[in-house]
Amino acid sequence: MSDPNISSTVAARTEMQDGHLPGTMDQYVDYDMDYGIPADDIPDTTQGQAFYVATIVIGAVLVCIMLVCGLGNFIFIATLTRYKKLRNLTNLLIANLAISDFIVAVVCCPFLVDYYVVKQLSWSHGLLLCASVNYLRAVSLYVSTNALLAIAIDRYMAIVHPLRPRMKYQTAYWLMTGVWIVPILISIPSAYFASATTYPQGGTTPTIHKVFCAQIWPVEKQVYYRSYFLIVFAVEFVGPVIVMAMCYAQISRELWFKNVPGFQTEQIRKRLRHRRKTVMVLIGILTAYILCWAPYYGYAILRDFHPTLISRQKNSLVAFYIIECIAMSNSMINTFCFVSVKNNTVKNLKKIVLLHWRSTYAPSKTLDEIDVRTFTMPVIEETECIHLR
Repeated sequence: MSDPNISSTVAARTEMQDGHLPGTMDQYVDYDMDYGIPADDIPDTTQGQAFYVATIVIGAVLVCIMLVCGLGNFIFIATLTRYKKLRNLTNLLIANLAISDFIVAVVCCPFLVDYYVVKQLSWSHGLLLCASVNYLRAVSLYVSTNALLAIAIDRYMAIVHPLRPRMKYQTAYWLMTGVWIVPILISIPSAYFASATTYPQGGTTPTIHKVFCAQIWPVEKQVYYRSYFLIVFAVEFVGPVIVMAMCYAQISRELWFKNVPGFQTEQIRKRLRHRRKTVMVLIGILTAYILCWAPYYGYAILRDFHPTLISRQKNSLVAFYIIECIAMSNSMINTFCFVSVKNNTVKNLKKIVLLHWRSTYAPSKTLDEIDVRTFTMPVIEETECIHLR
């Protein structure tokens, strides 16, 4: 549970050591081989004030994710389902992002609040749910990454190469299928190596037993894990970030540094301003993604390839909590930027409520007539997006 995406024997050992857990998992752990630190010298930070503050912080972040991502993405998905005129390519790509964040907010976050805050690092829901929550969190992260990449490529093709034929709806559906299939496959180890292991909490009298939920790779598979981690790191972080940065660099050059031939009418200038605003939002989302997830991957590299640099630090578990909070908060940034700002979700909610009220108190009107009169939601660059029928 501590690492939803890229955990290993080393990852599990780091948290267990930070919590001063004795060697109840000797089939996986060899402290002397990996760390050279006697078990008695491992600091116990679970009772400290820093650990208490970190628990409150991560609990607050998880509650905010449930409220922001759960409600905001639900409204966007419901609006997209209700109104066919909104189902252009860009909005459908955003919908993949919204669905993945919604699943985590509704399905995973309640269990995480119970694990981190209520039970103080103790899992009480069995191995199946432990594996499921780890798996869904990994899938959600990679779907979000792939969706952001697909949106960047879509904007690049629409702005830098506007005369090329746009994507057909069959191709678009295959693209969105790939956005989900790749994460579903590469996240399988997150579920396969998940473990819910009982351990005695150190330093308590009488002894209190807790259940540790995380991915645990056996020591003999350490080489396989590191290879797997490097592949995931390249495919789902480094590669997408490089491609997105290149796309937005070319788009920025096209919109800000290239002279438009001919006379610019007010309509052309308005369209250019709208494109620039959209690209600025997307660049901001890419920047937030890098700032949120780069510390997480950086910590994982240190933890899994240079574990002694972390294991000797008293508050390494607290540091991981803070880094994980920063990473998980990226879903709220995506929801706010894509759903609230870009698609005017609050205005759309008011229109849906108004439509329902009028349909209730104006039975003589047909639903389609009310829809035409009340719904005036703007479509994101509809003229540039292929409508998927």
